[in-house]
Amino acid sequence: MDDTFAQPGYLSGSLAGVFADDLGALITRHFAQLTDADTRLLKVLTGDPVRSAFENGKEISSRAGVHPASAVRLARRLGFRGYPEFRTFLQNSLVEGQGEFADPTARIAARLARAGEGGLLSSIVGSEIAALEHLRDQVSDEALRDFSQALLKARRIFMIGTSHGAALAKLVAMRLRRSGYDAVDLGAAEQQQLEWTYAMTEQDVLWLIGFRKTYGQLKDLRELAAERGATCLLLTDTNESQIQPQPDLQICVSRGGAGESQSLVVPMTVTNTIILDLASIDGGRTMRALNKFKQLREQRQSRR
Repeated sequence: MDDTFAQPGYLSGSLAGVFADDLGALITRHFAQLTDADTRLLKVLTGDPVRSAFENGKEISSRAGVHPASAVRLARRLGFRGYPEFRTFLQNSLVEGQGEFADPTARIAARLARAGEGGLLSSIVGSEIAALEHLRDQVSDEALRDFSQALLKARRIFMIGTSHGAALAKLVAMRLRRSGYDAVDLGAAEQQQLEWTYAMTEQDVLWLIGFRKTYGQLKDLRELAAERGATCLLLTDTNESQIQPQPDLQICVSRGGAGESQSLVVPMTVTNTIILDLASIDGGRTMRALNKFKQLREQRQSRR
């Protein structure tokens, strides 16, 4: 048979880290028993692991150009009772593999695999509840108070987020403005972003919201804030922040495990709590601003 799979490093590269370790161990253990048809099947499986985790044995065999029963024979050679059990193994490997976070297609596939027959909505709701329950043990009231006190002292608050964090940064900036704080959404500023940040001083706060990866844009703004002496806050879902210098204050929260819904409810709950805590310590500033905003909105509506 083709000895491609016996070559060092083949599996780790071809599987892109999704389920290389588990499947690779099986192949190594049973390598002497594998046939040429098995090799063709394995190339199909490893070539597109996300798709393969959801196809049945006949579909995999058809794509490999082998007999329809070949996939069943491969599964049994690898120690499974049949192809359905092997496919469950592939799906579980996809769900549990750390590499799935780096691939959006794999993330979606892993969530679908975890949902199974229990219902997608039920699976997502359960994932969100679990993430929120875990939040209680991750963030202390003291850490939230540190953030709100930094905002209270700020002359101006610069908000920016990456990926899904951009939407949350925009929402937080809007709520802070309505609460009477000078908040700027740098994500919306675009061409004016440099002009806004150029005027940053030690009296200002730069609040970064970044999930999963740290992007160059956040690094550049962090460096600028450090040069200007501004306080930097970071809300993230990873402890491995690549932002240097390290933010002055950081809150790290899990948005869900592998194969679970990567919750936006969790970081939104954190920001909502900070804004509420800010209202509790700012001597009525938030309440007065909200009342004034309400009056202005009602006046405008009455003129229409």
